[in-house]
Amino acid sequence: MSLRARWLSRLDEVDAAAWDALAGTANPFVRHAFLSGLEATGCILAGLGWTPRHLTLWNGDVLVAAAPCYVKSNSHGEFVFDHAWAHAYARYGLDYFPKLLCAVPYSPVTGPRLLAHDREGREALLLTLRAACDDGYSSAHVNFHDADEEAAFDDAWLARVDVQYHWHNTAGWRDFDAFLGAMDHKHRKNIRQERAKVGRAGIVFRVVHGDEASEDDLIAMYGFYRQTFAEYGNRPAITLAFLRHLAATMPRALVIVLAEREGRPIAGALCLRGADTLFGRYWGAIEHHPGLHFETCYYQGIEYCLREGLARFEPGAQGEHKLARGFLPTIVRSRHWIAEPAFRDALSPWCADEHQAVLGFARGLSASSPFREATA
Repeated sequence: MSLRARWLSRLDEVDAAAWDALAGTANPFVRHAFLSGLEATGCILAGLGWTPRHLTLWNGDVLVAAAPCYVKSNSHGEFVFDHAWAHAYARYGLDYFPKLLCAVPYSPVTGPRLLAHDREGREALLLTLRAACDDGYSSAHVNFHDADEEAAFDDAWLARVDVQYHWHNTAGWRDFDAFLGAMDHKHRKNIRQERAKVGRAGIVFRVVHGDEASEDDLIAMYGFYRQTFAEYGNRPAITLAFLRHLAATMPRALVIVLAEREGRPIAGALCLRGADTLFGRYWGAIEHHPGLHFETCYYQGIEYCLREGLARFEPGAQGEHKLARGFLPTIVRSRHWIAEPAFRDALSPWCADEHQAVLGFARGLSASSPFREATA
């Protein structure tokens, strides 16, 4: 089968149904509505280092494979840290930017990246990504890809891994008490104390989907999101228009947890729901109370998963404090094609050493599980 590559400067250049037929429905972050919404509502800007250049492969007029791709002029919002690589390039008088990235912007969430119905289509996408580096990109990167996409990569794509902390209901817990019952006494007691402090502060919670959220709810959540970025001195990329877009186009995928005290919202967590997984993305608060962050971002999400029958909860990147709250270490993956052979050869043993160190770190964390018996 002879395939024709077409690069898109906007995702709305391709039919949404055709894209979603490849992306599937399990992961909300690769749906056409999510990715095109980022572009349409001002979240994706060249000035922030993101220029859409989506890869599509066609058999005649039929879309047979696709990958969400961006030309990057920095490494902001990727969560696979390659700053040392960029510095090494600069020391040798080479340009690391622009580079080509296959990922979901601002979202360290594992999911499909090589959208195709078979391995042949995924391999064709990777060959096209590599060939694109001849057009002036230093490298091509595929971040947070699904484990079942691993087979499409050959050894020339450098492999990197990292640790995140995910909640898994493999034990079939029916409610929060059953979940706590699987923990040792110390961790169970600590969680109950944290939740009790929030209750004594007079804080109650309301969980709404996109089609249940009022305009005031969306404005409040957006304010909490901006507050967090202001506290850390970072520029927020997500816009209020994007939240409105999600509420309108992906109403049951958008999940907002609102903490309220004395009748007004004081904190919130924004999540996306997939087929069997809840993904925590952003949080913020205008009041600070003991345990409020953990309740809003973690325990309310676990309660939601137990209520809705979801098997997994991914609350975001990093944070060893999540382990004590029932989120176990989970390996996440990325792959990297470095066009300059000398740098590719030099980075290969570094990636291998990093891989072993991360796996050792994850094993050590697993030995500190809060559960009385192994839960994976």
